[in-house]
This record gives sequence, C-alpha cells and structure tokens, in this order.
Amino acid sequence: MSRDHAQSAETPFLELLARGASADAYEQPVLLARAEGGPAERTDALDRAKHLALRVRSELEGRRRREAELSALFETAHDLAGLRDLDAVLRAIVQRARSLLGTDVTYLSLNDPDRGDTYMRVTEGSVAARFQQLRLGMGEGLGGLVAQTARPYVTDDYFKDARFQHTGTIDAGVRDEGLVAILGVPLMLGHHVIGVLFAADRRARVFEREQIALLGSFAALAAAAIDTANLLAETRAALAGLERANEIIRDRSGVIERASDVHDRLAELVLRGGGVHDVAAAVSQVLDGTVEFTEATAAPEYALEASRADGHVVRHKDDWIAAVAAGDELFGALVLRGHPGLDPVDQLTLERAAMVTSLLLLARRSAAEAEQRVRGELLDDLLDARDRDPRLLDDRARRLHADLSAAHVVLAARLDATEADADQEADARRRLWAAASHLAATRHGLAAARDGGTVLLLLLPLTDSDSATDLARRSARHLGRAVHEAVTVGASAPVRDLAARPEAVAAAYTEAGRCLDALRLLGRGGDGAAAEDFGFLGLLLAGDQDVPGFVDRTIGQVVAYDERRGTELVRTLDAYFACGTSPARTKEALHVHVNTVAQRLERVGRLLGDDWQSPDRALEIQLALRLHRLSAPARH
Repeated sequence: MSRDHAQSAETPFLELLARGASADAYEQPVLLARAEGGPAERTDALDRAKHLALRVRSELEGRRRREAELSALFETAHDLAGLRDLDAVLRAIVQRARSLLGTDVTYLSLNDPDRGDTYMRVTEGSVAARFQQLRLGMGEGLGGLVAQTARPYVTDDYFKDARFQHTGTIDAGVRDEGLVAILGVPLMLGHHVIGVLFAADRRARVFEREQIALLGSFAALAAAAIDTANLLAETRAALAGLERANEIIRDRSGVIERASDVHDRLAELVLRGGGVHDVAAAVSQVLDGTVEFTEATAAPEYALEASRADGHVVRHKDDWIAAVAAGDELFGALVLRGHPGLDPVDQLTLERAAMVTSLLLLARRSAAEAEQRVRGELLDDLLDARDRDPRLLDDRARRLHADLSAAHVVLAARLDATEADADQEADARRRLWAAASHLAATRHGLAAARDGGTVLLLLLPLTDSDSATDLARRSARHLGRAVHEAVTVGASAPVRDLAARPEAVAAAYTEAGRCLDALRLLGRGGDGAAAEDFGFLGLLLAGDQDVPGFVDRTIGQVVAYDERRGTELVRTLDAYFACGTSPARTKEALHVHVNTVAQRLERVGRLLGDDWQSPDRALEIQLALRLHRLSAPARH
C-alpha cells in the first residue's frame, strides 16, 4: 500500500478525532468507500485506520477521565490545605465521588467510640430521612464487613448478598432509599478503620476496578481531612491560653471566614436545590452589594467575552462582570453593581458564584431533558408496544410519580396556525413541547411528540371534579398562554388501567386526534373539546369535509338574515325542530305568541324555499343547525 493511500485513509478519522465524534461515526468512511465500489486496497486501508483511530479515541477518553479524576482529587487536596470546616470538605469529597463514579447516592459513615456504633456523617443524593439518620452497631451490614477486613467490599445486589450481617434497621433504611448495588471502602488512620465511604446505585451495577481505586483515593483524603481536623482542634486547644496568638488568628481570620461563609452558603444552596437568583442573593449579602444574573444578550459584550476568555471577573465602569459559562456555552453573567473596589477574595467569591451558577443551570437543564425523554418513551411504549410487561410499565410510571391505574385522558395538542418562516415555526413547536412537558411533569402525567412533532400528545390524570372537556379547555388556555400562540386541544374519553390495556391508549389517541380535526373543521382553533362534546357528529367530522360550506349552503341565508336584521330565525328553527315541528310547543319554548312563530317560519320558507320541511331538506337543515351551534366559540 502506498504512502498516499495510507495518508488519505487516515484523513477522515483524524477529522473525526479532532471534533470529538461518537464511536458510531467512525464506521461511515468505510461504509461510504464500500458503497462507492472503490479499490479493495483503499477499503482495507480505511478499515485499518478506523481501528487505529478508535484505539486513539479510547486512549484519549481514558486520559480525559483520568485527568478529571486527578483534578477532583487535586481540588479535594487543595480544600484540605485550607481546611476550616470539616463538614464542608467531607461534603465536597462525597459530591465529587458521586459525580465521577456516576452513582445515584454516595455517603460517608464514621465510628463513634463513645457510643460504640457507627453513624451517617454526610450523604449526597439521598432522599429517605430514615436512611440519612441510620446508626449501626459495629460489625453490622456491608460497612461492618469493610471495617472488619479493612478492605473494599462491593455487592451488586444488597438484599441477595448473604456475606454480611443483615439487620432490620439497616435493611429498612436501605429499602427506603431503594439501593441495590453498593461499594464501600474503608477510611483508615494508620491501621485503624475510622469509617466507611460508600457509593451506591438504585439498580444492579458492577463497579470496575478503577472506580474502586478512585473511591479509595477519596476515602484516603476524607481520612486525612478528619485527621487534619483533629489536629487543628488540638492545636486550637493548645493556643487557647496564648493571648497574642489569638489576636493574630482573629486578625487573619476575617478573609478566611468570609470565603468560608460564601462556600457554606453556596454549598447549602446547591444541596437544597436553590436557583440562580438564590445564588445571586447569597453573594449580594456576602459582598455587601447588588449581584444580579443577566442574560448574555443584556451584559456588556466586551467585558463578558473577556471574563469568559480568562475565567476571571472583569471590571466594567463601576460594575464587575463574571461570565457564567460551561465549555463553549455561554449562559450569561453575574454582575456586581456599584462596587468599584473589590479585593482579591471578593473577586474569587464572585468567580466561584459564577461557576456554581453555571453548574446549577447545566444540572437543571440535564435533569429536565432526561425526565422529558423518559416520560416520552413511556408514553410511546404505551401507544406502540402492546407486548410490554404491565408490571414493568407500572414500575416505570411510579418512578415518574404517575399512576397508570387511575383515570386518564389522552390530549392531542397542535398549534392553530403555522408560521410563514420555517425557523419561527420550529421555535414555536419547541416552546409548545417545553410547555407540554412541564404541564405533564407538574400534573404527574406523560407527554410525547407525534406525527413529526406537529402534534403533541399528553396523558393527564382526571380528577373527580373534572371532565374531559374541562381538562381539554384548561390545557388549551394554559399551553396558549405559555407559547403566546393559539393552541387547539382534542381530548379522548377517560381510560383506566393503562398498563394492562395499552390498546386503550392507542384508541384514545385516535379519538383525541379526531376531536382535534373536528375543532379545526368547525373553525374553533385555540379551543379545547372532548369526544363527548360532538356525539354522533364526531363521526361525520372525521376527514376533510367542508363543514362551513355545508352550513352556508343549507342555512346560510337564514344566518345572514339574522345578522343583518337582528332577528331570531335560527333560534326559532332550532326550537321548532326540538319541539317536534309543533308551532304551539315552539311558542311556549320561545315565550312568544304563536302568530310570531308562524311569521318567522313563513320568513324561513321564503329564504330556504317551499320544500324546506320535506324530510330530506329537514334532516339537512337540522344537521346544519347543530354544526352551526358547535362551530360557535365555546364559553369558558
């Protein structure tokens, strides 16, 4: 093979490596060459280059992962160097361990020599109060085995593992938390185990050797933090009687305490799920100024780009700008206003707050996207996969706080008008999808896009005080306000036991779609209605019938006469047919004289023709009257 062939074969894979493409993308050059029917020598060269590039990519990913791990360990070691708050350092260790190992929960337990047991010191990702307050006897549970052997221990299914001592208290706490796979590594001071650092998942998982080693490194840093804290406590006790030393410490502790205060506040905000504006408010108090989060388009462009480029705050007139960015994505800026003087510690505080803000924004967006995707996949399975195990569907729904056994209504939603510009229409659809997803999440329902995104499907629970019509109209108003566009919503009749009857969901979707089409044909865009609102007319409205044209041809002259003269011929016709074509009963229904009824009917005859009461014409007129009434805007 010539050098030219080798170089040309390597070029596409070098480009893929340069832009960080996924592993699947490396198959494309080889597949393309085979499809083009080129020489076998070039195809073989591409195949060899592909394998080489994939090895390089794997090596680069491994190095990036190791760099992230080393960076986290370095940051933790740096925290130890300035240790002032042991809990804060231990929280940072547990948080970083959870992030790098990608587990659902991480926690750290410490031995209590005075009480002779072990207690939870720090948890991250835990949601069960009983689990967070566990106190365990020595030698109990997986942690007891780690403490006895002074070696890491891992189980891929906690409740099925008989190699350690189960107790009712521990098992109840673990069951509340929903943990399945658990890895524990010892915290060692010399030859003594002082606690255990755990990483756990709520599903079966095999922990790799590198992950066990990484958690062990964090455990060593945690033990060092505890040892350092103990030494600091002893040092402070020894210096308690030295007045001058205390004065020096007080003089220098202001800056450190302020930085610690910021660290504590930001950590607390993150742990309790605070938002961007909460971070700005906390930093405002610490810096004794006004800190605001500003969108990228509203911040001074030069200062924002300068701060983003070097990662530090930048002064702009009397303000300070700290870019809030993650990688290549710029979210905005934290702006400290009216504060021309700023010492290095305050600058660092503002920079740290900007970093925390970017992490909060990324985390919230990722969580929202993941939940939307999971809800959409479950609804797709209910619609399309009829051979799914009902128990699995129920379990997936419960994780999303949805109850498939309750009464639900299927809603089909669509923008009433399409935008002239394709980008504007795509943007409107994205806004509608975001609003529908939020509505589904807050109502414990499900949402999915159908028909290429033109129709959004919602599955919402029905309360005892609601009807399907109420839910459709309220959803149309809610979605319309959210996207600033008219949104039409059709609803099915209520359905139950969806996990056991997935065919009911598909049928309900068809019914909701027909209601949506009926609203469009009746000119009721931006409204909501259910199948029960149309009765047998729902069958007639499916398809592409010209409903407005039929109404106009049949009773259009009567409608127009009423509009011009302010008369009530249409209302009289409705009452006349409703009363079995009896003028006497019609006059009672309308509360008018029988001569008035006769005069109005005579006028109708002149407008519609003498045969308007023949059976065929009468049926058409009654149908047109019903359609005319349905096409009138609904009263909300």
